[in-house]
Amino acid sequence: MPREPDDRSPAALVAELHRRQREMYAGGPVEPVRDLLADDVLWHVPGSSPIAGEHRGADAVVDYFERRRRLADDTMRMSPGELIEEGDDVAQFVEGSATLGGEPVTWRTIGVYRVDPERRRVREVWLVPLDADLFDRIWSAGAP
Repeated sequence: MPREPDDRSPAALVAELHRRQREMYAGGPVEPVRDLLADDVLWHVPGSSPIAGEHRGADAVVDYFERRRRLADDTMRMSPGELIEEGDDVAQFVEGSATLGGEPVTWRTIGVYRVDPERRRVREVWLVPLDADLFDRIWSAGAP
């Protein structure tokens, strides 16, 4: 079971990011998520699917989030799991699910987050799928 981070810790910032992402991926506003991103944030997504790439800057990262939301037709769900925090870095397992290409799908990733705890902003993220081939197939299924 994940431990509860204190309110100002990097882990608490990641927990708040996940909470806001869950709301956004279910059709809620994207602005609360954007508020937690540094202007020059860099989000790494490996693979060859339509969501893969290095998304540079808050606008590009928000575009990435919105693309995922459109591909999943607001069905994407995130379930954070075990977490490790070291200094300003956080690594966390996350299980994801959605309906993509008309099929229910699930995947597991580890997110590695570098945060600026003083400014309460996410600076850089590496998304690491535990099964990269599956992750690519899943996120390519609903693509035009």
